[in-house]
Amino acid sequence: MAEIPDDLRFTRDHEWVRLGEDGVARVGVTAHATEQMGDIVYVSLPTVGAQVAPGDSCAELESTKSVSDVFAPVGGIIAAVNDGLADAPESINAEPYGQGWLFEIEVGADQAGIDALLDAASYRASLD
Repeated sequence: MAEIPDDLRFTRDHEWVRLGEDGVARVGVTAHATEQMGDIVYVSLPTVGAQVAPGDSCAELESTKSVSDVFAPVGGIIAAVNDGLADAPESINAEPYGQGWLFEIEVGADQAGIDALLDAASYRASLD
């Protein structure tokens, strides 16, 4: 089974979220998702400053097998994108929880959306 870090929250669509102390949530796709997609060759990221709601399609990953939407796991404002992925989309496959992160969402004080996501144990169970 693919790696599933215990300190993250997850969606059923295989996105992960790491909430920083500054109210900014870093978002990426899970190792399980990258295994299913195959080698990622192109990434389309959201625009910094864009407002997103939970479930909004806000990024796209193109792999050797398919094109997949990435959905906002929480609502807020896109605070940053991982510009390094334009030249190295394979970072998502190599380090999905590290250098392969996709974007950050400023969620501010309303962190209820994060709490509503799956914890690592629940995400593991959803894969069985």
